[in-house]
Amino acid sequence: MSDVITIDPATGAELGRYPGLDSAGIDSALDDAARAQTAWAEVPIAERAELLRVLGRLLRDEAEEHARLISREMGKPVTEALAEVRKCALTCDYYADHVEEFLADQPVHTEASASYVTYEPLGVVLAVMPWNFPYWQVIRFAAPTLAAGNGGLLKHASNVTGCALAIADVIRRAGFPDGLFQTLVLTGHGQVDEIVADPRVAAVTLTGSEGAGASVAAAAGRALKKTVLELGGSDPFVVLGDADIEKVAPLAVRARFVNTGQSCLCAKRFPVEGTVIDEFEQRVRDLVSALRVGDPLDPATQIGPLAKPSFVDDIDRQVSESVSMGARVIAGGYRIEGPGNYYAPTVLADVTPEMPVFREETFGPVMAIVRADDAAHAIRLADDTRYGLAASVWTANMERGLELGRGIHSGALFVNAVVVSDPRLPFGGVKLSGYGRELSREGMLEFTNVRAVWAMRTIA
Repeated sequence: MSDVITIDPATGAELGRYPGLDSAGIDSALDDAARAQTAWAEVPIAERAELLRVLGRLLRDEAEEHARLISREMGKPVTEALAEVRKCALTCDYYADHVEEFLADQPVHTEASASYVTYEPLGVVLAVMPWNFPYWQVIRFAAPTLAAGNGGLLKHASNVTGCALAIADVIRRAGFPDGLFQTLVLTGHGQVDEIVADPRVAAVTLTGSEGAGASVAAAAGRALKKTVLELGGSDPFVVLGDADIEKVAPLAVRARFVNTGQSCLCAKRFPVEGTVIDEFEQRVRDLVSALRVGDPLDPATQIGPLAKPSFVDDIDRQVSESVSMGARVIAGGYRIEGPGNYYAPTVLADVTPEMPVFREETFGPVMAIVRADDAAHAIRLADDTRYGLAASVWTANMERGLELGRGIHSGALFVNAVVVSDPRLPFGGVKLSGYGRELSREGMLEFTNVRAVWAMRTIA
């Protein structure tokens, strides 16, 4: 098998080489996972919860080390990488505190002597995860899945292989049984499909592109296995005419440029009512022009490199084509020459629905501002997308924002707040943003057998 090579996106230098698993290695990993999970399912829930608490403590104690690894492998500014690791620790604590409540039997009143719903582990779950939040994407899957009594196999994006192995190692050091959670370094075409089809794997979760989701869902469908898919997003950030633009503008910049704009959950399209659009454009332009681009390991850096050279090509094409169709550049709009995968933080105005920056998902530091005639038009623009992950509405009237937000089809609606994932709330999308839910009780129960129990004391 060939090696996986990781590359520093800030310099282009090689970071590491990792040997891929062959068929025998994969078979051994699946055997170990299945064996470990069978025993793990019998471990009392309180003991599983305690190991989650240990995992959370380790992540906090080692946060700086893990954050530097994230920044080196995929270019996230180190301050954001630290926040990512700490959020993972918080999520471990959350499930440790709530797993017994979430998995408790639910009595149902019927004619039976006893009737209730119970939640039992499914088995070993394969997770196919992306590079953009290399720790968070994994822990938000692993914490509830392991707590519920399942095992986990991680197929991570190849450019964050070091992160993937570090996550498996910290889970092992927290005391989880050997083999229960493993990172699979894969290089062969079709290996994921073969693992999905294997009877030792019970279910699959994927966060990634539409194409990757369709491929994994097709493989799982042939094997009749449960899937959860979290795919792309083109989230709208709707600014109504009564919003306080001085307060909204910096939040809009934060919503768009977190992780250098490389997030499915980032706000990407900004429908703004015409009565306030000039002020919005001016304030956003000034804020974006002041963002500091640089070395992701420098704590002062706000915008790092894109994760791969091809991503710079993609975002540059989307901007160039949109400008040729009439979009107006008010900040950025160009590649940054020199080493690394850098693109200037960009704001485009006069964007219309036929342009690539509106119609496609923009996975990079580009904000698209769209003029709306009125509030109703802004909502129509917001919902004019094949994606449906999340949306935010900004207004002086919360009740009006909630009512108007019902016109946007999405997995989450935020009013007067930047969209974030939170372990207390379910996370997932509709339309081509996928199906199923992660996080909260709903996310934990995705990979359980929701079993109905009916019992009579005597035979009638």
